[in-house]
Amino acid sequence: MFEQNELFILKEIMLEVLTNWMISFGLDISTTNILARGILLVLVIVFSFISYWLAKHFILKGLRAIISRTETQWDDMILKEKVFSRLAHIAPAIVIYLFASIPFADYNWIISLVHGIALIYMIVMGILALNALLNAALAIYSTYEISNRIPIRGFIQVLKIIIYFLSGIFIISILINKTPMYLFSSLGALTAILMFIFKDAILGFIAGIQLSANRMVANGDWIEMPKYGANGNIIEIALTTVKVQNFDMTITTIPTYALITDSFKNWRGMSDSGGRRIMRSVNIDLNTIKFCSDEMLDRFSKIQYISNYVSEKKIEVQEKNKLKKIDESSLVNGVRMTNIGTFRTYVSAYLANHPKINKDMTLLVRQLAPTKHGLPIEVYVFSKEKAWENYESIQANIFDHILAVVPEFDLRVFQDPSGKDFNLIAE
Repeated sequence: MFEQNELFILKEIMLEVLTNWMISFGLDISTTNILARGILLVLVIVFSFISYWLAKHFILKGLRAIISRTETQWDDMILKEKVFSRLAHIAPAIVIYLFASIPFADYNWIISLVHGIALIYMIVMGILALNALLNAALAIYSTYEISNRIPIRGFIQVLKIIIYFLSGIFIISILINKTPMYLFSSLGALTAILMFIFKDAILGFIAGIQLSANRMVANGDWIEMPKYGANGNIIEIALTTVKVQNFDMTITTIPTYALITDSFKNWRGMSDSGGRRIMRSVNIDLNTIKFCSDEMLDRFSKIQYISNYVSEKKIEVQEKNKLKKIDESSLVNGVRMTNIGTFRTYVSAYLANHPKINKDMTLLVRQLAPTKHGLPIEVYVFSKEKAWENYESIQANIFDHILAVVPEFDLRVFQDPSGKDFNLIAE
């Protein structure tokens, strides 16, 4: 109350001084009153510009000078997002709000209009400043390693929505000249409509909490989600959407809540492990599988990776057959080495000596159940390289070699007959 009285006395004194000064030049009272109000209005506008100039060129420049000398990065982020620049715009609005009643004394409706416009302007600039501050906070958080595991973009967006909503309430209350509580009390009837409008935002917010709490996905994770045609790395986790950059460089947008309601494959475990799995089979023609003859064993003993194995196995087989007095006139009798078994041993030895295979992880060459397409020999190993291009190159080189050595063991890779095969039969 004391401040209002002081402001009222100030207005009266300023108007009276200007009016008396103009009357001394022989002007009538009505003219001097208008001119005095005009001069005071110009002075208020000039002071508002001066306040903006001071905030922009002195305070802001001073802050920039101080920030440039600090070693921390967070203040540079705040400066980069122009938080202080937007706050500087509030200074002239404050001057106009405080002193607008001086030139417009006794015109309450004009004072109310100017105050309302100034308040709305300050709210808008405050929103922009808070928005910039939140962007700076997100940028600062992104510099830490934890940001890849626990993204907060969705939470920042929720906070922005709340700020926009509350600011909108205050602006509307100013426009209709009602208290904000009046509008808040009226929102009960609009709850269902608001729930429908913000359905995706609410679902996304809840999904974001679950994704972060359970660490289901993070920026940089490779995920597969065939339903949405996604197969690539996550580049952004937002409130309502998750952006995935596919390996063909296209971008797929997935609703955030879909990662909770639908199934997807996350390759993070592979990325965090010591290798990437290679699991592929070679189908061997069943007609080429047979016991090893002495001539075959002599050839196999010259293969470097299995020379010791063949020599030791050959002696072992002979001793077992001799011990059991096996009639060796028939290959069916007793224990015999097979070309397919020797081939599996060779592939295992080859992989064990491969420099790009992780020996600390599973290394397995196994025989699967025979099918109409032959006998599958499956390679199950892990490459040290996890990058897609290098991984594919290693896998291709391994199977190039395996396919090339199959005939050396008197085996043949199964292949469905083609037109050329039927032509050879006809001939």
